[in-house]
Amino acid sequence: MDEFLENNRSLWNGWTRLHKPSRFYDVEGFKAGRSSLKPLELAEVGDVAGKSLLHLQCHFGMDTLSWARRGARVVGADFSDEAVAFARSLASDMDIPAAFVRSNVYDLPAALEDRFDIVYTSYGVLSWLPELDPWGEVVAHFLKPGGFFYIAEYHPFVFMLGDDNRTFEFPYFHAPDPIKAHSTGSYAVPEATDFSHTEYNWSHSLADVVNAVIRAGLRVEFLHEFPYWHINPYAAEQPDEGKTRLDGWPVEVPHMFSLRARRENDD
Repeated sequence: MDEFLENNRSLWNGWTRLHKPSRFYDVEGFKAGRSSLKPLELAEVGDVAGKSLLHLQCHFGMDTLSWARRGARVVGADFSDEAVAFARSLASDMDIPAAFVRSNVYDLPAALEDRFDIVYTSYGVLSWLPELDPWGEVVAHFLKPGGFFYIAEYHPFVFMLGDDNRTFEFPYFHAPDPIKAHSTGSYAVPEATDFSHTEYNWSHSLADVVNAVIRAGLRVEFLHEFPYWHINPYAAEQPDEGKTRLDGWPVEVPHMFSLRARRENDD
């Protein structure tokens, strides 16, 4: 697993260099005041003012810093050293108090001692994780009693689709061996054909996600599924209205899900 994760870390270092000047991330607009958070997570996470928040797999921290702008005390964690370095630079440039830790999810308890009111993660994070049970244990480890975990994520259904978004090419159910693919450019900068890299991903069913947090001792408060994307993982240009759907499907199909689960108060 270390070989696969290290390969993916190298990939995300390269993607960080592509993403910093990209239109998809619009860093300059973010510095000028734009929030990177979508209406879904703002509504379902709620008021964060005065609360502590840990953002797992934060890339270069735009969502992390957006939560800080809303009054949260934030820590972001990511396995890409280049992403974490840029996140720290953004926080400094914008004079936003935030801490960033370079660690993969599984090793984070050895790198960070705090506990948090909220553990948060979103959009395109789970497929980079080989196993979800230890992920759920890490989530629970960092929650204060009474705190909650929140995830907004692409639905496993869409990860089954090939490049045409119509043909099923990938498994729904988890297997220990990764799915190997070769990337050119990135989801945010597909035109960067001079950058190519191997990537490794893993399928996780919706049941895998729910059961991982339950087995970690958390109580699921809700699970929602949505027939649209707030962020389209296949399009570098994102619509202003924040909702897009797969083209050509005659019926509604799931595009995203969200889940909130709470750690009960200790007896």
